[in-house]
Amino acid sequence: MDTQTRLSVAREAAVTGAEVAMGGFRGEFTVESKASALDSVTEFDREVQRRIATLLREEKPDAVIVGEETLPNIDTRTTVPEEGDAWVVDPIDGTNNFVGGNRNWGVAVAAVDDGEPVAAVNEFPAIGDTYVAAAGGTRRSGESCSVSDRTAPEEFTINPIFGLSPRHRRMLSEYVGIVAEEFGDHRRFGCAQLALSAVAAGELEAAVSAVPLHPWDLVGGAHLVRQAGGTVTDIHGDRWTPHAVGLIASNGAAHDRLVDAFDAAD
Repeated sequence: MDTQTRLSVAREAAVTGAEVAMGGFRGEFTVESKASALDSVTEFDREVQRRIATLLREEKPDAVIVGEETLPNIDTRTTVPEEGDAWVVDPIDGTNNFVGGNRNWGVAVAAVDDGEPVAAVNEFPAIGDTYVAAAGGTRRSGESCSVSDRTAPEEFTINPIFGLSPRHRRMLSEYVGIVAEEFGDHRRFGCAQLALSAVAAGELEAAVSAVPLHPWDLVGGAHLVRQAGGTVTDIHGDRWTPHAVGLIASNGAAHDRLVDAFDAAD
């Protein structure tokens, strides 16, 4: 399957999943907790992943799918294979927002080859934006977009991306302090893929994290940023891969400054 075809399949899968999720948004549904009270999963997370996995395997019955939720009779992995092709799926990125009726959530579907993203679709139905990228550019809702052209670090708006554990919360506090002292302002969307999409569209100058995150949180967004002209590395400034610890995604204008500031805090 060529890259353009994979992008089309990813778009169909993301749109299908978004339609399922929108059927429950701001309605009544079951919410369960996983690792902590704020680590939520809903029946719609599971149903979206089931529908997407089914669709992807209609195209290729033995397709490798990396996804967040564990489902009966739907074989999925939690890590991206270093060789071969695979799909990476986040059925609802920003589940806590979804549960609370906040619009900042989306469905992410990306294709990878030999561990590298080659096509990505981030669908945010409650906002009304769709981000797509293959090779040669990123588009938001049909229009070409690119990273911010700001170059002064003190003008940067940065989204720290962290999880919910006590350690993550402590590190988040430290990162917010660094942003306040050395950069401009910070945002917290509560949705990693939306933060990365915003970097790709020039709405933010950077998104940063120093902790291990899941591939479904980052793969598609990292591809969007790169194809929009940005830079994505790990926390030490080396090229980011789905197996890296930490991430700095930026417009590239002062990426070394970001690495120096946040690597020192790691």
